[in-house]
Amino acid sequence: MPPRPDLGPKPRLGYTHSRIERAAELRPNTAAMARLAGEPRAGAYVIGGDWIAMKKGATLNDPLFTLDEARALGAASDTVFLGLLDGAPRFGYGIAPATAEALKARDGLLVTDLRSIAVQGLVEPEHLPPIAEAKAVLHWHLRHRFCPNCGAPTQTVQAGWRRDCTQCKAEHFPRTDPVAIMLAIDGERCLLGRSPRFLPTMWSCLAGFMEPGEAIEDAVRRETREEAGIACGRVVYFHSQPWPFPSTLMIGCHAEALTCDIVVDHEELDDARWFTRTEVATMLMRKHSDGLTTPPPVAIAHHLIRAWVEDEIGFD
Repeated sequence: MPPRPDLGPKPRLGYTHSRIERAAELRPNTAAMARLAGEPRAGAYVIGGDWIAMKKGATLNDPLFTLDEARALGAASDTVFLGLLDGAPRFGYGIAPATAEALKARDGLLVTDLRSIAVQGLVEPEHLPPIAEAKAVLHWHLRHRFCPNCGAPTQTVQAGWRRDCTQCKAEHFPRTDPVAIMLAIDGERCLLGRSPRFLPTMWSCLAGFMEPGEAIEDAVRRETREEAGIACGRVVYFHSQPWPFPSTLMIGCHAEALTCDIVVDHEELDDARWFTRTEVATMLMRKHSDGLTTPPPVAIAHHLIRAWVEDEIGFD
C-alpha cells in the first residue's frame, strides 16, 4: 500500500458546527419575540431569494445587521427567529429578491449568493450555519404563501417556523429533503462521477434523493446501482451536512463495492469511473496531471473523498 499523502490541515465542513442555540421553546411566545427583537444585541441576516447582503470589509465582510439597519435596506417579506448566540438574538430578515438585487449598486454593501460566500471565504465561518438556516426557511416562506390543502392564503406564526391556513386551519412546517451522498470503494479505488452541472474538470461522489419508506443504507445501494451499475454491500455513515440550495440534508456514507463493471445512467451522469487513491490525492491537492479536481472543501463530498484517501474509514 503506498504511503498516505500529506494533505495538510483538515478544512471545516461548510454550514455545520452552528453555535446558535435555536431556543425553539420561545417561538410561540409573541411577547418574548418582541422583547428579543428590541434587544440592542439583536442581529439579522438580510436575504432576498438567493442574494445575501453584507457590509463590505477590508478582508472579510460582515453579514450581520442590526434590525434597524435591516429595515433600512428594505421592507421585510418575512422574518424568522434563528435562535440565540451567547444570549444575543439572531434573525433571518427576508426582503424581495428584486430589492436585494437593487442593493448591489449601493456603496458599502456586497450582495452575492451563499455558495460564493462559502467557497470564497467571504465571511467568518461561524456565520455560514445561521445564514444557511435563514436562507432555507425564508425560501420556504416564498414558496408557501398558499395552503397546498385548500389553496387559501397562509399566515406566518411561531416566529417564522410555521404557516397556518386562514381557511382550513392546516398547519404547515418547513421541510428538509434527505439526500444520500456516497463514495463507493473497491480496495484502493473509489467510484466518482461527473454530473452535467459540474465544472469540466470536477469529479465527485454519487448522490440522490431518498425515497419514502427507504433506509439510508438502502438509498445508498439503490442510487449507486441506478447511476453507475455498481452493487454495494456494507454501508458506513460518515457525516451529515445541511445544504441550503434550497433545503436538503446531505447524508454522507462510504459503501463497499461488490462489483466493478460500470454501467452509466446518462440521464443522471455524463460519466463515472474508478480512481486510485494516489490519483484522487492529486485531485484533492489540485496537482492532477490532467487538471482533474474534486469538489471544494465547503462540500461534504470533499470530506468523504479525503477521509478515504487518508484511510480513516473501514467496514468492520
